[in-house]
Amino acid sequence: MPVDTKRVRGPDETQSPLLFVRLDAEPKPVPLLPRADGRSAAEPRPVFARAGLVSQADGSVYAECGRSKVLCAVYGPREIERKEERRLSGAALGCEFRFAPFSCKKRAAWIQGNLEKEYSSIMEQSLQPAVCLHKYPRSQIDVYVIVLENDGSTLAAALTCASMALAEAGIEMFDVVVGCSLRQCGATSLLDPTALEEFNAASSKGVDNGSMTVALLPTLNQISGLVSKGEWEEQTSVEAIKACVEGCQKLYSVVQQCLTRSVKRKIPEFVSKA
Repeated sequence: MPVDTKRVRGPDETQSPLLFVRLDAEPKPVPLLPRADGRSAAEPRPVFARAGLVSQADGSVYAECGRSKVLCAVYGPREIERKEERRLSGAALGCEFRFAPFSCKKRAAWIQGNLEKEYSSIMEQSLQPAVCLHKYPRSQIDVYVIVLENDGSTLAAALTCASMALAEAGIEMFDVVVGCSLRQCGATSLLDPTALEEFNAASSKGVDNGSMTVALLPTLNQISGLVSKGEWEEQTSVEAIKACVEGCQKLYSVVQQCLTRSVKRKIPEFVSKA
């Protein structure tokens, strides 16, 4: 066979770089406190949110939670496409969560992975109690969330961002949804953890090592979603839920300000059309 001169040929003999890695070397533990950004253990990161950035969507919100950046777009309500679901008494809510290929240290794939599918399902279950689906019979509401930069607590940021986008789209809701995450490392509870704190192995030998995400309806004071991973003691899990609820209440003012600014920008448009 002729030799392909256009292709750069590799060496005939190669060795894996893993041969030169010391397997007996243990990673150095990272101290939990003080936190790298100077926050206390029960202090969430500052949040920035702005609505109406995606002009083609019915509602959209861009949010920054520390270095984590999330963009959400909502389309609908519109007539449902599937004929077999026309018998639904209320609207069908669909959520899709994706990581941008450049958002993580390890390049994400274009195909939706298992973690993204899991987060999409959690978002759908957590947002359904907040939306008045019965007001939109035989309709479909689609929520698309993409993480532009992943620095921890992306599920909680996606829940808050998606809820604001639904409200910005003019969809009737019982209440907005605010998400908050917590990382338990031994006896230390870190609210709104960063990516480094989420995968910190400093307290891997402790009793309680888990993570938790709570979705709260702040006005109704009801929890619409709760995801817990790891090992928990009963009293520790109760205290963690209370800490997440308090964190959601602290972020609720940011949600109110973002939606208020969005309504004020839309008032002149409504007046001119009238």
